[in-house]
Amino acid sequence: MSTATHDLQTPNYRARALPALILGGIAIGFSPVLVRMSELGPVSTAFWRIALALLPLIVLSRRADAQGVGTGKAQTWSERGLAALPGLFLGAELSTWHLSLHMTSVANATLLINMTPIPVALLGWLIFRTPISRTFVIGLVLSIVGVIVLKGGPGAIGSKSLAGDGVALLGSVLYAGYFLSLGRVRNRFSTLTVMRWSTLAAGLAVLPFALALEPHFVPVTLAGWAVVLALAWVCHFGGQSFITFALAWLPPSFSSLTLLIQPVVAALLAWWLLKEPLSALQALGGVIVLAGILVARKG
Repeated sequence: MSTATHDLQTPNYRARALPALILGGIAIGFSPVLVRMSELGPVSTAFWRIALALLPLIVLSRRADAQGVGTGKAQTWSERGLAALPGLFLGAELSTWHLSLHMTSVANATLLINMTPIPVALLGWLIFRTPISRTFVIGLVLSIVGVIVLKGGPGAIGSKSLAGDGVALLGSVLYAGYFLSLGRVRNRFSTLTVMRWSTLAAGLAVLPFALALEPHFVPVTLAGWAVVLALAWVCHFGGQSFITFALAWLPPSFSSLTLLIQPVVAALLAWWLLKEPLSALQALGGVIVLAGILVARKG
């Protein structure tokens, strides 16, 4: 057994799993505020968030090749295309979510995008005929009630930010497609292989829309570059890496913890930096939605 493999199996690494999961959720929670602070449009910001995250992935891939770690690699172009498939959903999801952050509040957009477990289960039932339990249905109904409360009750259905909330919900469906396709290809390829090819595909998918839809594509100030670099390296690569590391030891149900952390961190940062305070009704609706998500995941 190599030293690296032995170290990964020591209790010391297991003890770091939960802190890594929490840290990963906090890192991703910074992304909504950074998207708002970007000097670029939402789609161009999504492109740089993806493209710059490729740099550490390329470095890790070359290091793995140099060490002779060749298991789970995509050898042919058809295999590479299969490994890249989740990236098409990821690119669409990030662009949609970034757009919603400019159309509704950070708290609403972040909370609604994290409803992904519900469309994952629904799409799994429609496409793969995965059975749905009664517990899941209860969680689904609870989440819908929470969204209505979050918006201020049925009387607020015509509010200005409704379109932004709808775009965020569409993003959660696209993210569900990402998770479903990721689960299929992950059984065949290594994590690094899937991350590398899917991230490349996501960037290529977003690029033409960023060029066509938005007048400014490249940041022109150091602050602008700092924002997209933070999105790419801290939120996208760093946050996902911490979560991936943690889930090697923690059961999948623990990922629900990140669902709780991300909207909370995003809401607090938006309150502090963007002056977007939460009303008591919004807070209550958010709690109900999160409870519904957790119940749905359990089911």
